[in-house]
Parts: sequence; C-alpha cells; structure tokens
Amino acid sequence: MHFDLVAVGGGFAGLCAAVRGAELGLRTAVLETGAEDSYPCNSRWAGGIFHVSYHDVKLRPDELLAAINRQTNRETDQELAAAIAADAGRTVGWLASQGAAFAQASPIRWHRFTLAPPRMPVAGQDWQGRGPDRLLGELRRRLQERRGRLLLGTRAASLRLERGRVVGVTAHKEGEALEIGAAAVVIADGGFPGNAELFRKYIGPRPERVLMRHAGTALGDGLKMAAEAGAALVGLDRFYGHLLSRDAMENEGLWPYPQIDAVATAAIVVDRRGYRILDEGLGGISIANDLARLDDPLCGTVICDAPIWETAGKAAQIPPNPQLLAGGGTLHRADTIERLAEAAGLLPVNLAETVAIYNDAVRFNRLMTLLPERSTTRDEPRRIETPPFFAIPICAGITNTTGGIAIDGHGRVKRPDGSAIAGLYAAGGTTGGLEGGGALGYVGGLIKACVFGLRVAEHAAGQPYRDTGVAK
Repeated sequence: MHFDLVAVGGGFAGLCAAVRGAELGLRTAVLETGAEDSYPCNSRWAGGIFHVSYHDVKLRPDELLAAINRQTNRETDQELAAAIAADAGRTVGWLASQGAAFAQASPIRWHRFTLAPPRMPVAGQDWQGRGPDRLLGELRRRLQERRGRLLLGTRAASLRLERGRVVGVTAHKEGEALEIGAAAVVIADGGFPGNAELFRKYIGPRPERVLMRHAGTALGDGLKMAAEAGAALVGLDRFYGHLLSRDAMENEGLWPYPQIDAVATAAIVVDRRGYRILDEGLGGISIANDLARLDDPLCGTVICDAPIWETAGKAAQIPPNPQLLAGGGTLHRADTIERLAEAAGLLPVNLAETVAIYNDAVRFNRLMTLLPERSTTRDEPRRIETPPFFAIPICAGITNTTGGIAIDGHGRVKRPDGSAIAGLYAAGGTTGGLEGGGALGYVGGLIKACVFGLRVAEHAAGQPYRDTGVAK
C-alpha cells in the first residue's frame, strides 16, 4: 500500500489531516488502533468546546495571540501560537463545511462554538451521540467519500526512513505486519497519558494514584517513533487535567465530570495533616499537576464554606453542586472547622490553624506571606468563615499531555537543531511547545488538533495556508 499522506491516529487531528488532504487531491489513509466503529479516543470523549485560551475563536488573530500569551505567560512557541491565532476562525468554518454542528452551550462567550448536541449537565460519561462523537462520524464519512482509507485495528510500530526522510510506516493488524509507503506521515495519536512508564519518567512517581481521565488509548507510540527518527521532544513534564472527587478512582459515574476546580481555586487544598500544600490561585490544571508530582497524589482535600459552595460550586457547566452528591461522591459537612476535620479524617487543631491563618491573610492582603504563597493570577481567594463548612476529598485527573514532539507552524517535526525531518509531521495532543510551561497555560485541545490537522495536510499538498499576518 502506498499513500500520499498517512495519519497515525483516528482522532480529530488525524481525521482532519486526512480529509483535508483528500480534498486537496492527496491519497490519504488513517491508521487507528481501535477495531470497533466507535473506537475510544479522547476526541470522542471531549467536552466539545472550541476555544482559544478560553476566548471566542472568532476574535481577531491579534486578540487571540494576546490571549494565548496571557494564558501561558509567553512560555509558548510563538510560531505555533500565531498559527492557532491565524487559523482558529477558519478552522471552525471548515469543520462546519464537513458536517459539524455548533451550539452556544452556555451564556459564556467562549462556549459559542460547542459541538452539538452538547453533553448533558450530569456527572459521569455522556459521549454517545454527542457532538464530538457525531463529528468523528461525519469526518469518517467524508474521508470515505473522497476515497480515503480508515484502517481500524491497525497499530503503527515504526517509521520507515530512507536517507533521513520518512517514507512510510510499519504497522500491525491482526498479528500481521503491514508495510505502508507514504510521501508524508503525520503522528496524531494523542501523546502518552495512558503510558505508566512514561508518566513515571516525566510527570510523577505514582500514576496508579492519578485518575486516568481519558480514553486510555494514547500510549506514546508516536512519541517513541518520532524520537527514534531523531525528533526533538519538549515539555514532557506537564499535562492538561482537572480535579475530581477522590471517589472517581473507583466510581466511574464521577468522571470525567464534575470537576472540583472552581471550588478548589476559590478556597484551599490541604493534605492529610490539615496543612495547605500548594498555590490554589494558579488554577485547577496547576493544582492537578502539583498533586500528580507528589509521593501521595491522593492526599488532597478541598476545604470551603457555604458561600463558596453555593457560588463557585455552581459555576461550572457541569457543577459539583449538586452533581458531586448526585454521582455518589463524598461531601463532608459540619458546623465547625474542628468537626469538619474529624469527619474528613484530618487533624482538627492543624486544620483550624490553617484556616485561621489563611483567613487573616485574605482579610489583610498578606497572601504572599503564606507558605505556600497564594497567588491571584487566575482566581481570587475567599475567606472560609461562614458555616456550614465542607470538605471534598479530591484526586488529580490527567486528560492529555501538553508536551511532546516539537513541530513548526506547518506541523513539520523538528530535530533538536531546529531543522525539519522530511516527510514527518505531527498534530494534536502528541505535540509540544504550545501549552504547558511553568504557567501551565492551556490553549485548547480541540482547536490545537484541528488547526494543525489542516495545516499539515495543506503543507503536504504543497498548498500551505497563508496566515493573516499575525506577528511570529
């Protein structure tokens, strides 16, 4: 078999590259490890919101680039950021032309481009027949209409190289080896959130105590293949994820929603001793990363009071108040901090002292004197003083890695010296350089996958899209 463009991975990045390539006259194929029609992947299970760093994708490119740089503290490859800013709007337009339906999922402006039908506001899984699931079906249909191939049950094993150029891929299907020739290969298999060995190497020591908040199919195959071909890898120690009820480790009805992020960032997170252990003001993604790096990632408990629970607890699209209890999660409640500590298995004296010190720091604007410090970068702190008080045992959930294969603005895979590996591209969650960094800035998994899916195909077809002049 020989193709002009082969995508490794059947999520949004791989299918967008293959469909766009077929539109431009390329013979394209997608290799997907899953064997069933509704094969599991993070794209299918996604929330479906297309945004750029929590901004409307239809804003001007310069506004989007500024939003990315604010979110990441400019700890991002400016060429990649400019590509997202330039192409976000036209990407959702292209997706609509391929059968995507969008809806305003909530009054929040950056929810304007949510794949329809959106998921219901309930705890647990709700992906079947929802917007992402439907769009994957539409892209598959468009690919087949243009005589592209989707090879299910096919796992890529290695890249084929000749004189430093990628010329295809070796894969396995039903125990047999397939030698597939290709003028271009795009790795789009979602990174390595499901690989415990790589998790231990790059992120934290106890992956078994971090919730795998993903489809379990992204195992780092593409990352390893690219590295063997000489690719540079960047930012492997960061991931995108959220805080969930600790019960989600056993109760599938409590993930991927509800998230506990909004409550944690308005209040405090303490360990089993009753002491604060991290900076809540950096946001839920940062808290999840901090917990995942600990020897005991399951040590955290969120402490809040009634006003926080009634406001921040109801702020999310799928809010923990009331979905935490509806899904069977633990919510301790008491009229005093000491009794709350007893109910939650914490040390009462320590927790009472922690809350008192924290409240004084908020009241007198002495947050920088706390240990650890409490920043106000993304969320304002609130005092914990009005009963009843609440305690939520939490866990960190990893959705996808934000580091990975280094690419340029067209999705070409780069070597450590910055040169491109001929014939090799990467897109979506397997790539690095755009998100993560010390600020743990998030740009958006769906927009990242689809923008670079298009860019890869257009470059491989010799028709790279000309951006709108956003400064690199």
